[in-house]
Amino acid sequence: MPAFFTGHFWDLGNAEFWVGVGLLAFFAILVVVKVPGMIATQLDATATKIQSELDEAQRLRTEAEALLAQIQQEKAEAEAQAADMLKAAEADARRMEEDAKAKLEEALARRQTLAERRIAQAEAQATAEVKAAAADLAIKAAEDILAARLASQKSDPLVDDAIAQLGTRLN
Repeated sequence: MPAFFTGHFWDLGNAEFWVGVGLLAFFAILVVVKVPGMIATQLDATATKIQSELDEAQRLRTEAEALLAQIQQEKAEAEAQAADMLKAAEADARRMEEDAKAKLEEALARRQTLAERRIAQAEAQATAEVKAAAADLAIKAAEDILAARLASQKSDPLVDDAIAQLGTRLN
């Protein structure tokens, strides 16, 4: 059972009684000085401050979510643009590859034609050189044969007949 229900508690010589009276006086002074109002005002101010911070946090969160959505949209657009650029680059690369192949084939065909022309010219030149060498050799052989004939004969019957006919033909 609590001590204040006993008769001994209400005795003026009891220290616990005076502690209780002092506590009640302290609470009375707090009420007279309006400490509960000040505490309430402080609590209200703190609550208002906390509420404004919560509102600011909510506003910042909303802005952050909007910014996040915008960034995600920009990212999606950038990825789509990058994909388009990649496709365009691949198409350009394919087209350039085809052009390069066509140019290479044309260059190879030109070089082959040029090589065939050079070979034909070389063959013609070689043929002409062989013919010229054969003609020179034939002339040399003819000169040698004629020189041998002329050396063995003092006079050639054909030359003598030709000289004899000169006089009759010039008249």
